[in-house]
Amino acid sequence: MAGENHTVVTDFLLSGLTANPNMVMGCFLFFLVIYLITCVGNLGMIILIRIDSRLHTPMYYFLSNLAFVDFCYSSTITPKTLVDFFSVKKAISFGGCIAQLFTFVLTASAECLLLAVMAYDRYVAICNPLLYTRIITKEICGQLVGICYLIGFIHALAQTISTFRLSFCGSNIIDHYFCDIPPLIMLSCTDTYSNEIVLYTFGTFHGICTTIEILISYVYIISTILRIRSSEGRRKAFSTCASHLTAVLVFYGTTVFMYVRPISSYSLGRDKVISVFYTVVIPMLNPLIYSLRNKEVKDALKRVLGRIRVSCKV
Repeated sequence: MAGENHTVVTDFLLSGLTANPNMVMGCFLFFLVIYLITCVGNLGMIILIRIDSRLHTPMYYFLSNLAFVDFCYSSTITPKTLVDFFSVKKAISFGGCIAQLFTFVLTASAECLLLAVMAYDRYVAICNPLLYTRIITKEICGQLVGICYLIGFIHALAQTISTFRLSFCGSNIIDHYFCDIPPLIMLSCTDTYSNEIVLYTFGTFHGICTTIEILISYVYIISTILRIRSSEGRRKAFSTCASHLTAVLVFYGTTVFMYVRPISSYSLGRDKVISVFYTVVIPMLNPLIYSLRNKEVKDALKRVLGRIRVSCKV
């Protein structure tokens, strides 16, 4: 990685989210509150699904995995960012940067694929309800989730190897608050054309393939719902997929914009703000979306809180 008359980069310095000292405390509190809500929301969702037998269904099995991925996704970036708000030297080791990038890509890819799997689950539940238990079995659920993690691992490995095979022999300052692919590619002093191809290819695969699968699923779902004669039946059918559809629109709207486009269009200031939304805010929103819009989750939470109150009185 060393070139002639160049210094080999052994660690990186993160520029952080803001250089304005007046904004540091506000940003720190914003990130801290959101991270605490993210941890409580996602871990609480996992525990709730685990302890309430009425939620032991494929839909909630997928949701518990989504909550786990969201927790890992946020924890990969936010704790380091919180520390860096008050650090003079926002350093991250070369190995730490590799680990952060790998984990970030793995969890983001797994979330993207889990959302697609959940769309298929809702398609079968609404369009083929009589065959649902035969098609979406416990074994199939485990295999689908395993495939999501496997593809995420392969994607993360490919992106990490592609990025860190580059030479970083000039500046070691990453103009971002975490180790992301575009700012690392822009930092390299060697040709990055192949990296852009890898980034665009995988981004297109995840973005387009999963989007097409979700769109096809919802075309069938909506057409089936419209054929239901009773308005109450249509309302109940739509309510089972409304939370998922909301989560899909929020997640895909930001990540596709960030990664399915040329590196030359990358704008550091603007894209930092977009990155905050999909790395920090979205992992917090998913449990809120599913808990506030889902009657079964709210009922399960009431039952658990009721048991806790009874046990405290005893």
